[in-house]
Amino acid sequence: CSPAPAPELEVTKHKAPLSKSLLLVPSALSLLLALLLPHCQRFFVYDLQAVKDEFQIWRLICGRIICLDLKDTFCSSLLIYNFRIFERRYGSRKFASFLLGSWVLSAVGDFILVEAVQYSFGITAARNLPSGFLAPVFALFVPFYCSIPRVQVAHILGPLSITNKTLIYILGLQLFTSGSYIWIVAISGLVSGICYNSQVLQMHEVLCVPSWMAKFCSWALEPIFSSSEPTTEARIGMGATVDIQRQQRMELLDRQLTLAQFAHSRRQRQQQGGMINWNRLFPPLRQRRNVNYQDGRRSEPQASPPLEVSEEQVARLMEMGFSRGDALEALRASNNDLNVATNFLLQQ
Repeated sequence: CSPAPAPELEVTKHKAPLSKSLLLVPSALSLLLALLLPHCQRFFVYDLQAVKDEFQIWRLICGRIICLDLKDTFCSSLLIYNFRIFERRYGSRKFASFLLGSWVLSAVGDFILVEAVQYSFGITAARNLPSGFLAPVFALFVPFYCSIPRVQVAHILGPLSITNKTLIYILGLQLFTSGSYIWIVAISGLVSGICYNSQVLQMHEVLCVPSWMAKFCSWALEPIFSSSEPTTEARIGMGATVDIQRQQRMELLDRQLTLAQFAHSRRQRQQQGGMINWNRLFPPLRQRRNVNYQDGRRSEPQASPPLEVSEEQVARLMEMGFSRGDALEALRASNNDLNVATNFLLQQ
């Protein structure tokens, strides 16, 4: 159910400049129109009747880019911020092609839904639909539902569970119920997202951003809206959820800690020159000072017995060219895990 693979993209995947521009520019324009230029809001009203009767095609562009309601601006900006994962996963050109395709298809869907409601139920929909870049935002819920893994976070009220996607769905529901006729824009957006994501009538090839435009936007937007990728962290899980990335980091730190412990024990054994470690056979004198007398007898602290190592695994490591002492230390440090022990020995 995920989008079809596309050729390698010209725009850098990790920086998501298009998502940041969609997050900042329309929000800034919405605040500017609401606070400083309220008399200019009439040019950005999404008036379908004017488009149909007076052929004001420019309203299809202006009315479907900037939100006039600040609540819709806030909700759509948060959703775009969370959906930037698709630009990082698929690249800016493919992400822009999805937005363009869903934007065009939803514009046709708005007219069809309004006419269908009026013809079937005799209900005349409002002259003005909610304005803004809302339909592509609803369309992004389709790949979000299909391709983002669901990770359970907590349980509430018995069978109900909270996942890493619950908050996004709640935010989308808030946007869906913010206006009287926004359900028309939402349905057309979801249908356009399904059509584009399922490659109906090869829409992903017809409605796509040309390569020259992608190169130009990359040259224009990246210096302004992109940010450098962190260099102090390992690159893991492109497009993965925060929970998966956290789990992978914990596994990486645990492995590094075990490797450091193994290296430390190996250095200690090398410093002893391969001689017998008498401390394992006879406890040091400072440990004998703190003794407990019971019934006239002295008890000494008992050291935990060493971990038993499989001779078969030791033999397999020795067949690879490692010494018996290194094989024993590696297997003890890795809790008899042959693969981990082999990796430890190869990294030394």
